[in-house]
Amino acid sequence: MRQLFFLLTLFFFVGCGYKPSSFYTKRVLGENIHVDTKISRQDPKNSVVVKDAVNEAVVGRFGDKLSDKKSADTNLIVSIGSVSFTPTVYDKDGYVIAYKTRVTLNASFKTQNNVTKRFSTVGEYDFPIEANSVISDTKRFEAIKNASADAINEVISKISIMGMMSGNRQKKAIRRDIKIYLE
Repeated sequence: MRQLFFLLTLFFFVGCGYKPSSFYTKRVLGENIHVDTKISRQDPKNSVVVKDAVNEAVVGRFGDKLSDKKSADTNLIVSIGSVSFTPTVYDKDGYVIAYKTRVTLNASFKTQNNVTKRFSTVGEYDFPIEANSVISDTKRFEAIKNASADAINEVISKISIMGMMSGNRQKKAIRRDIKIYLE
C-alpha cells in the first residue's frame, strides 16, 4: 500500500511538469538562432543599441549561441519602429526631473519549416534627470537599451506563448487519434 501511495505521489509531482518559457520558445525557434537587426538610416546609433540588447537577450534567455544565417533554425529580424521620450515628473518650479522612454520594436521570424510570424512590441523605461538639465547621451542610450530589453522580453513572451499553444494543439491531436483508435 505504501509503495502504491509513493508511486502515485511521485507520478503527481512529475506530472505537474513545470517547464521554463525557454522550453516553449525553443519549440518554436529551434536551437540555433540568427538575429538580424535592421539598422535605421534615420537613427543608426539607436539601432546599434537595440542590436546589442537583442543579442544579449537571446544569449541570456535561451542559453543559446547565436549562429550564422545558413546554419540557423530560425532567422529573427528586429527593427526599431519608434523611440520617444516623454516627461513624466516635474519639480515644484516646473522643470522636468523624470522621463519615460518608449521603444517600439517590429519583430518577425522565419523558421526552416517556413513558419513566419510578425508582431510589434513596446518597451518602456523610466529614468530621472537633474532639474533644468538636458538628457545626456549616456542616459539616452541607457534608457533606449533598457526599454529595448523590455520590448525584447515581450517578444520572447509572445514566442513562448506560441510554443505553448502549438504544444496544446499537438496534445489535442494525439488525444483525438487515441480516441479514434480506441473506438
